[in-house]
Amino acid sequence: MSLTEKIAGDLMAAMKAQDKGKLEALRAAKTAFIMARSERGSNAVLTSDEEIKIIQKLVKQRKESASIYREQNRPDLYEKEENEAAVLEGYLPARMGNEELTAALKAIIARIGAKAPSDMGKVMGVATKELAGKADGKDISAKVKELLG
Repeated sequence: MSLTEKIAGDLMAAMKAQDKGKLEALRAAKTAFIMARSERGSNAVLTSDEEIKIIQKLVKQRKESASIYREQNRPDLYEKEENEAAVLEGYLPARMGNEELTAALKAIIARIGAKAPSDMGKVMGVATKELAGKADGKDISAKVKELLG
């Protein structure tokens, strides 16, 4: 079952349960999927990687909005955005722990043959593709700097 189908099914369940918070988050995801498909053409199908990237983008938007609302002392809107981000995060693959990330990056560095900080671009290119959805880009970058530096 694709992520699009899973979200559509969960959207129907949220409608029946009248769960407003979950409903809004899932509607946003469904809309983003439809927009992405329509950009490519009428019969376009999204790959699972593309679906994950869309969900990640939505989560990032929600978290950025939540931080702005917290700074502006708007707890009602802050909670709404945080709840939507939490609902959407449930559709993302599990994040890698620090040890897992370090091991994966060491393997990539060894495979590429990177030895110096000047090789960071090569490592980041491969690492971001292989670890997409499993680790945040900032975390990958910091760990690569640490390992090569």
